[in-house]
Order: sequence, then structure tokens, then C-alpha cells
Amino acid sequence: MVSSDSKSNNDETLDYKGNPADMSKTGGWLAAGLILVTELSERIIVVGIAMNLVTYLQGQLHVRASDSANVVTNFMGSLNMFALFGGFIADAKLGRYMSIVTFASICALGVGILTIATTIPSFRPPPCDTSSPQKCIPATASQLAMLNIALYTIAFGAGGIKSNVSGFGSDQFDKSNPKEEKAMVYFFNRFYFGISLGSIFAVTVFVYIQDNVGRGWGYGIAGGTMVVAILLMLSGTSFYRYKKPQGSPLTVIWRVIFLAYKNRKLYHPDDPTYLNGYSSSKVPYTRRFRRLDKAALLDDNCKFTEEDKSNPWLVSNVTHVEEVKMVIKLMPIWSTNIYFWTVYSQMNTFSIQQAKIMNRKIGSSEVPAGSFATFLFASILLFTSINERVIVRLARKITRDPKGLRCLQRIGIGLVLAAMAMVAAAICETKRREMMVDHKIIISSYWLVPQFFLVGAGQAFCYVGQLEFFITEAPERMKSMSTGLFLSTLSMGFFVSTILVSLTTMFTHGSWLKSNLDQAKLENFYWMLAVIGVINVFYFLILASRHQYKTVHYGETSNSSDKDIEVQNIENNASGKGKEVV
Repeated sequence: MVSSDSKSNNDETLDYKGNPADMSKTGGWLAAGLILVTELSERIIVVGIAMNLVTYLQGQLHVRASDSANVVTNFMGSLNMFALFGGFIADAKLGRYMSIVTFASICALGVGILTIATTIPSFRPPPCDTSSPQKCIPATASQLAMLNIALYTIAFGAGGIKSNVSGFGSDQFDKSNPKEEKAMVYFFNRFYFGISLGSIFAVTVFVYIQDNVGRGWGYGIAGGTMVVAILLMLSGTSFYRYKKPQGSPLTVIWRVIFLAYKNRKLYHPDDPTYLNGYSSSKVPYTRRFRRLDKAALLDDNCKFTEEDKSNPWLVSNVTHVEEVKMVIKLMPIWSTNIYFWTVYSQMNTFSIQQAKIMNRKIGSSEVPAGSFATFLFASILLFTSINERVIVRLARKITRDPKGLRCLQRIGIGLVLAAMAMVAAAICETKRREMMVDHKIIISSYWLVPQFFLVGAGQAFCYVGQLEFFITEAPERMKSMSTGLFLSTLSMGFFVSTILVSLTTMFTHGSWLKSNLDQAKLENFYWMLAVIGVINVFYFLILASRHQYKTVHYGETSNSSDKDIEVQNIENNASGKGKEVV
């Protein structure tokens, strides 16, 4: 456990009894480690399911290629969207500890249902007649319904875990203590490294068990890991540091938008001092998105008492309005990040389908198709290490910037690598089809390694860059929501993949994305994604060149005043006048 020089703390940090926490007996690595076990189990379950679900849908439920891809992307998209709800519940009512325990239990329940759905024969259609595979009977609506109930129960539980584990883990370290602040930096590194190791375990051991021992055994063991994780989490109850729920920042956002719309007909004064709470604002006033200022206007026709002015449902204040403006400012960059996760989703779907019909043998053994994602996660681990030890140090010497690579630069590199991955995927599929159709030769599945490798390398840049961007550029008091905002790009990426697959199937009359890839034109779909990627990179570069980094410190406890404001322009454009993204 990380020691603290003082047993005291501010009143915001509590022990499990609700009293001010003794910092020498709570928190630290023991507490953080027990918390991270739930995220490790979540990764084993979700990655193990996502990377191998398409083979089950096609092989045993006889679902079409495009439909099975959409089942996987909708599952992953919903999971990350549920993360927003999980963060909202934790901030508004339950707190992070109870949220993790509750959602982990829901996730374990979902895995139990999935184990039943994939084990009992009545939940699957009969096997295909080997003499006439064209007459395979597809799964019925009720059989698919049971599978979907299981998947979305898992997605709901896993989303709630994802949105709270990193926050609750970081709560175990005190930023005011230099030793613990340093330990927290290592916590995030180990958190990311740990979930990557869990993902590798999922696509090797877990996928092997599914394919060679049985789906029921594979999912049952995964569910068991979550039960163990919950018990370990509960065992550390007295060791954790807790913080009271402060209310969800989503409520602040919707409230400001509602009041701005309600007051839309009010006259907007040129002098901002007329806005409610201007003199006591903890965030500097800006003139961008001025229509939102009306949420802080006092209607002359209404008589507001001093008590009414502090009621956020009657009139907002400049602090809340400016926080909402800061969130809106992030949205253009947010939109460009969706592309990366649309590409990533192809590694869960069509790339696995390609591997299934390619030569996967190593000697006398055959590698499971879902295990090819090992190259993706190995690439993530490799480039995560290379980034910090080589690329960042080299960038520091070239740019003389102590950070080496800015978060937007990391994102840009990731987006370029994602577009390159789709080019590699298109070339690979063109070669595979040519050799199979023209020469009846099944080429090695290791032709797929470049696309997995490039996406993994891109994620090492993009994931870290996106997470840093949304955390550092969001308002200080909306840090918990910023994680959900980041995860929503993952969600939208998977949903966009679903839309693109559906539209492609409709406009090409199914000729590009057939279940039989030898008769399909999957390479055209990959080329389309590559072209979209190039356009997205240029759009991102325009936005990034106009973005002005800001670090805002406010609302923190200090000896002087809670109203201390420090605004530092970290980066300006060449002219020295920072431009805003509108």
C-alpha cells in the first residue's frame, strides 16, 4: 500500500463507514489492485465473446455474413453506449463502488444466460446437411432472441464496469501527496497494460476453449472469473477510499440547454456582467456559443430573489454555461475519432471470417480464427512500449516539447494507421480471392497479420491520445463524464460499421458482402473504408490545426480560495492568436 505522510484528508474522501478516511490505512496499490480485477474479468469476457462470436453465428446459427457482423458491432456499440449510463448512475446516486459491484453482478448473470443459450441444443438450429449445405436451416427468431438477451445483459453490465473502474481506481491515490500522485501515473499505465494482457488471454486460451472444448465451458469459465472478481472486490471494502456522488454533469448540460431554449426570446446584453454569477464564476467567460448565455439571463418580468438565483432549475450561472461550451468545443474532434473504431470493428467481424476460410495450420495443429486478434493486442503492447521509450523521446528532441507528442498528434497518427490498415486488408482479400477462385489455392491466414498489426499500432496511439484529449480538455468538474464521452466514440464507431454494412448490402444488392467470401467482393468494402479514412484524416488535420489547447484549474481546495482560476494557453497557432473550433 502506498504510504501517506499524513492520516488526515479533505472531507471529500471517506472510508466505508462514511467517516473521513485514514489515508495511512486506506487506498494505495492493494485497493487499486482489487478493483482492477473486475476490469480484467470484463476484458476476458467481452473480448473473448466479440472476437469469436461471428464464427458461432455463421457456423452454428447459420446467420448471413453481413447480419452476423452487425450482431457483433451492435453488441460492442451498445456496451460502450451503456458506459454513459453507468457513469451517470454512479455520479448521480450509487457512487462508483456500488456501481461496479452492481454492474459486475449483471454482467455475470448475462454470461450465465449466454452459457445456457449456447449449450442447450433447442436454442440452436439443426446442423447443416453436409451433402447439401445450401439447405442449412437458419436460427429462429426465438433462438436469436435468447442469444440477444444474453448479449445485451452482458453489454449493460460491462458498460457499467468500464465507466467506473478507472475512476474508482484513481480515487485510491491522493493527488496532494507527491508519492501517491506519482503512483497514480503508474496506475493508469498498468491499467492499460493489464487490460491488454487480459485481451490476449481471451483471444488465445478463452477462444481455444470455445472452439475445442465447447462454448458452454468457455463462457462458464469466463462467468466464473467475474464471480471471483466480485468476491475479491467485496473483500477489499474496508480498504477503499470513497467519494460521495456529486451529481451527474449530464444533468448540468441538459439543464443549460433547456434554460437557453426557454429564454431564447430574451434580449442578450453586450455586457456579460448582467449574466447570473458572472463575478463569482470559476471559469473565464467567453463569447463563443453566445446563445447558451441566455441560460444565465435573469428575466426582467420575473422577480428573482437571491435564493432563486442559486436555484439551477430557474436560472443557470456563468460557470455551468462555460462548462457546457467547453464540452461542445470538443465535439468536432470527437466526430473524427469515430472512424478509427469503425475500422477496429472490422477486426472483430470480417477479418475473423477471412481467417476462418484461410490456411490456419501450424504443423499439425490449427489456430482458431478468433485467436488472430492476438496480433492486434500484441501490436498494442509493443507500440505502447515503443511510444514511451523511443517515439516520445525522439519527438521531444525534435520539437523541444516536454510532452513529445501532443494528444492530437497521437490521434492523427492513429487515424492514418487505421486508413493504412484498410488498404492492407483490401490488398490481402484481393490476393486471397484471386488465388482461391483462379488457382484453387488456399493461402496462409498470416496474410492477415498486417491489417491486425496496423490497427493495433493505431490503437496504441489513438486510444491514449483520445483518452488524454477528453480528460485534459474537458471541464475539471466534468472529468467523470469525459471518460463516457471518450467511450461514446467507440460506441458510435461500431454503430457506424453496422450502418455501412447495411447500406453496402442494400446498394450492392448483397454482391459485396456475401456469406461465401469467395463469391463476394469484400475488398471493395475495405477500399471504401480506406477512402473514407483519407477524407477523415484531412478533416481532422483542419480541425486540429485550429484547436487551442487549454488547461483549466478551478474549483479545487486550497488555502486561499475556491475561486482561484488559472488559465494557461499551452499551444497557440503560428500567429500567436489561438483559434477556436466552432
